[in-house]
Amino acid sequence: MSTPKIALEEHFMHPDFVDYWATTAVNISPALFGKARGALEDFGETRLAAMDAIGLETAILSLAGPGVQVEPDRDRAVRLARACNDFLAGQMALRPDRYGGFAHLAMQDPAAAADELERCVRELGMKGAMINGQTGGTYLDDDRYEVFWERVSALEVPVYIHPNNPPEQAAMYSGHPELWGPVWSWTVETATHALRLVLSGVFDRHPGARLILGHLGETLPFLMWRLDSRWDISNRGEMRLDLPPSEYFKRNIWVTTSGMCADAPLRCSVDMMGVDRVLFSVDYPFERADEAGEWIEAAALSDSERAAICHGNARKLLGM
Repeated sequence: MSTPKIALEEHFMHPDFVDYWATTAVNISPALFGKARGALEDFGETRLAAMDAIGLETAILSLAGPGVQVEPDRDRAVRLARACNDFLAGQMALRPDRYGGFAHLAMQDPAAAADELERCVRELGMKGAMINGQTGGTYLDDDRYEVFWERVSALEVPVYIHPNNPPEQAAMYSGHPELWGPVWSWTVETATHALRLVLSGVFDRHPGARLILGHLGETLPFLMWRLDSRWDISNRGEMRLDLPPSEYFKRNIWVTTSGMCADAPLRCSVDMMGVDRVLFSVDYPFERADEAGEWIEAAALSDSERAAICHGNARKLLGM
């Protein structure tokens, strides 16, 4: 493995957040759920050895979801999110050469989330935030989050939207539990969340805001031409955008390779969004570091493209 790497979707677990994580058990085979806990709680030799084996110099750590996104009590969510961030900062301080972090935020209180993001960036050295989907049935395009996006734009750090279950289960999944979770519903939910941000004009009002999506963009790079074409004839009422929808993917959105080790979707993302919009990630420990590392080294990329995806783009986006 010769290419230095930075990875942006690498997870950990705090003991006080295991019960929140357990709410995703319904999405995973009962025979497998929970087996990753030991790896999630390890910040030492096991994790570092997996990183070293693929030339992964820095892992930007984030709490395994959904965390306080599913906590009904606002004050408790705010308190626990702060405790989680202090815990992660402590681990980062032990290995500043290897670990960075994304803040965990209680979106139940948008102003408090904005303040906590600023604390995490300015005082704890974190590189942005990871938010696990909707909070209480509310998505990040809601008007109440304007104060949050203002702060995101001012801080010039990215928000990574990670998949989580929607607030209700649509009839289309009835009788097919295998579709509920990482096989399909998480993709639909997260892609829709991102499109809500684009089409509601969040990036017109906050052109400096930065968004990251995993899994090579949750299928959206494949659809960019059609998004422009169908936007022109959509039933959009008074909704207007300054740019065609696809342009926001080239200006405000980045995607990572987390959980997607295939050349064709990688090439699609590079060709549709630009090579500067794609970043390497593993999704450790839910994906194997060696598989992701070996794949990106052999992927159909030029040397300059590989260097940009593996580390150059992350250094620029995260100010490393």
